[in-house]
Amino acid sequence: MPMIETINLTKKYGELAALDNLNLSIEAGSCFGFIGPNGAGKTTTIKILATLLKPTWGEARIDGKVIGYQNHLIRPLIGYVPDFMGSYDDMLVCEYLEFFASCYGLHGATRATQVQEVLQLTDLAHKRDTEVNALSRGMQQRLSVARVLLHDPKVLLLDEPSSGLDPRARIEMRELLKELRRMGKTIVISSHILFELAELCTDIGIVEQGKLVFSGPMREIMARTSIGRRVHIIVDERPQEAAQLLRALPAVRTIELTRQDDLIRLDVQINEKAELATSELNARLVANGFRIRYFSEERVDLETAFMRLTKGLVA
Repeated sequence: MPMIETINLTKKYGELAALDNLNLSIEAGSCFGFIGPNGAGKTTTIKILATLLKPTWGEARIDGKVIGYQNHLIRPLIGYVPDFMGSYDDMLVCEYLEFFASCYGLHGATRATQVQEVLQLTDLAHKRDTEVNALSRGMQQRLSVARVLLHDPKVLLLDEPSSGLDPRARIEMRELLKELRRMGKTIVISSHILFELAELCTDIGIVEQGKLVFSGPMREIMARTSIGRRVHIIVDERPQEAAQLLRALPAVRTIELTRQDDLIRLDVQINEKAELATSELNARLVANGFRIRYFSEERVDLETAFMRLTKGLVA
């Protein structure tokens, strides 16, 4: 049974469909990256999963429990981190965490221990006596994560956790999320920083205009959007002969000879359906007496996949 599942999940505001029959299935322990243009329905989905919005129709479940009917059983299982945390004037970091720990029903020595543990995990122990408003944006985001870890939830729902962070803070946030993934948490994270999701996530969902465009493992989206592996080769001499040699290989789809910098570049398209390591191209040329001056391979990344699957539409 999936840890998170949506069945024809739909949310309408009048005639506007923010979500349109969204079907997701997220396994326990996975890190699911939720991406799409602004206004595509990502935040609406996360708020429904966090039991903060009711769907117009359809169904969403967490750990087999139905959102809207069993919220009292779902809320202890989840931790929700919005893109911006609220302001808490004159409240210290330790007071902030102790307040929310008491809301989760933690008291006495258990509360003190749990607060100390999440401070250590999020690397905020040295800031325990600092006012929340005095923290940097990055530290406030880490504190927001620390807050939702107090009751040790199975599922973390993070809406743009790296929004507005500087490069160092983004790296620190990414490392924290990797640690939470190693701890076995099921993580749903929406973000516009796609290369970070590619490093962090096991699965990806792409939503556009309220509809699910793709959902599946990272490797599957790369295979689906790949037009092949493009290899650039520059040989010192006899480029036409080199091209003819490579063209005979069944895995090579097309070869284009282009003159650049007074050299001939072989632009080789490798068919993904055929078995051929790029190192074999190099070895084949060397074995036939060609001197290779330049050899590189382009790969499809998550940003390329996103651009190929979406059209920039919003709900």
